[in-house]
Amino acid sequence: MQPIERRKLVSRHNPVLSQPEIMAPLSVGNGEMAYTVDITGMQSYPDAYVFPLGTQSHWGWHSTGGRNVHTLEQLRLEPFDTQGRDVGYPTNANGQEEAFHWLRQNPHRVQLGVFGLDLRTQDGEHIELNELQDIEQTLDLWRGVITSRFRAGGEIVHVVTACHPDTDQIGIRIESPLIAKGRLSIVVRFPAPHPQARGWGSSIGLNWEDSNLHGSICRSATRRGAQIERMMDEDTYHVRMAWTEGELLQEGPHTFRVMPNSSLDRFEFAVSLSPQEPQACEEFEATIEASSRHWEGFWQRGGALELADSRDPRAVELERRVVLSQFLTALHSAGSLPPQETGLMYNSWFGKFHLEMHWWHAAHFAQWGRVDLLRKSMDWYNRILPKARALAASQGYQGARWPKMVGPEGDQSPSNVGALLIWQQPHPIDLAELCYQAEPTQGTLERYRDVVMESARFMASYAVWEQESSRYVLGPPVIPAQENHRGDGTMNPTFELEYWFHGLGIALEWRRRLGLPPERQWEQVRAQLSRPNAIHGVYEAHELITDTFEKANIDHPSMLGACGILPGKLVDRETMLRTLYRVRDDWKWETSWGWDFPMAAMAAARLDEPGLAVDMLLMDQVKNSYLINGHNYQRDNLLCYLPGNGGLLSAAALMAAGWIGGPDSHAPGFPGDGTWNVRYEGLLRRI
Repeated sequence: MQPIERRKLVSRHNPVLSQPEIMAPLSVGNGEMAYTVDITGMQSYPDAYVFPLGTQSHWGWHSTGGRNVHTLEQLRLEPFDTQGRDVGYPTNANGQEEAFHWLRQNPHRVQLGVFGLDLRTQDGEHIELNELQDIEQTLDLWRGVITSRFRAGGEIVHVVTACHPDTDQIGIRIESPLIAKGRLSIVVRFPAPHPQARGWGSSIGLNWEDSNLHGSICRSATRRGAQIERMMDEDTYHVRMAWTEGELLQEGPHTFRVMPNSSLDRFEFAVSLSPQEPQACEEFEATIEASSRHWEGFWQRGGALELADSRDPRAVELERRVVLSQFLTALHSAGSLPPQETGLMYNSWFGKFHLEMHWWHAAHFAQWGRVDLLRKSMDWYNRILPKARALAASQGYQGARWPKMVGPEGDQSPSNVGALLIWQQPHPIDLAELCYQAEPTQGTLERYRDVVMESARFMASYAVWEQESSRYVLGPPVIPAQENHRGDGTMNPTFELEYWFHGLGIALEWRRRLGLPPERQWEQVRAQLSRPNAIHGVYEAHELITDTFEKANIDHPSMLGACGILPGKLVDRETMLRTLYRVRDDWKWETSWGWDFPMAAMAAARLDEPGLAVDMLLMDQVKNSYLINGHNYQRDNLLCYLPGNGGLLSAAALMAAGWIGGPDSHAPGFPGDGTWNVRYEGLLRRI
């Protein structure tokens, strides 16, 4: 078989815009920071876009009023009866609202600055977005470069935008007769951090009010650059700018203008952001060359999937989603921290990340032959391991309990739901195993040894022996992945049982690989763990419910994950197949989320229903739509959703390359009737 022409495959899906896409702007970035632009290639019209035009990083965080205004130790915990003993959880704000909500919202990620063009008519009037003409904007995926062309006030403007792959720097080149005519300048604006508010949606946009909440001090300025220090309570960062030649003017407490020298028709502008004073900015050409080398190397290594010669008309769209999702997850989900659900675009849930979503963001990197990108965020678990151990011990458990909604320091956030979730617990074990599959070395085992062992130690400790039924049970209290169940009324959720069995099995295998003796308690828990509950021939969400498909058929159909994400060792195959059909027919899919569709597709593939796998993966639902920029839209205040993109890549890899212990046939997750022509390279088979 001829190798896939990767540049051709990638480039045919370059997003090309001929008008402002106010809900689907384009971005450049490097995994640690991202810069989202409007149709001008900069952030010139932030107030005209529904989608926030943001500049975010993994280091840019702020705590309102200071870093320790409130602490978790202050909260009164709500006691839950846990098989005969009380365990406290931060689930109730009654009487402690200020501390409860402050801890949920802090630290929060900040928008680091807005860097845009100011375009003027001959009469000096500001040119509005709807007055731009002859628009053409292209994201060159192969090079990671955005090229924007448009006409403003009768003159052509050409802008090239790139992000340096190794430093948090944006490089921009502008060519236009407007420069020499004094009708083009760059405006730099710094938004305020968001004041304390109850709903996470209140922190989505850019806060141009509250100028007293932050400071912007120009520390130095020359004809070729400037340095600005930003201050917010105890938090600071630095902005260094460099340009061809011009003058910096301060027009307000947080607004600066760069006026290019009027002798120029080409103007280069760079901005470097850092928590410490950044080094000098790279030249524009160096940034472009570095970006091109980086992204070409990204596309040439690892996996590729080509579907273009398929007869199924949906193949072109699936291939587009796969290509764009690789770019977006490398940009937003491949950094030193697990990403927030909206990546580095704008804040969701205050910019914090959700560890139960980490698998969806990052597992695919290993499946697509880019395990180095997974390792970046995996190392964070080692850094916060002491806090995870302390959390487990505070609840009377052994090992390390991973929190749900967290910031960079690993402190859990109070929540009436998140504090009772457990399905994030086996994630580091499964992700570590994916790393080992990709690189089966002693170094991999040692790198994640403590994370795997301590995760499993908690899991074995969390399961409770139920004497009357001679088995281990999970919960109550527990809230399953399908979050619309009460914590004190849930026991033995289907997916979590399978994941406990799966995770403990991997941990025991790691002990064997490391030459350690087996842990008898882990073996006993695994052997005598409760089995998923089936009623009327299908699996329910958990053991204490009998009407999942009549009254609780909303949110995530997480029971499918037991034989989709996971290999389904505890479930009966025929029962799970009936469950899949029931979910297909009776689930309220409009209430589901972006990763539910690939989860269902993986279940269908493993259950030898490839036609249904494709149908599930491409189901026509609002929350399974992918915008022109490749982002998975969910709703008007959740305009992008990276777990959907990551889940799509995991499902596509499983459907194409198959799974360990699965059929030997080519592309077993796609129909074999000739309607799909599946070519792939470099994909890792999952367990």
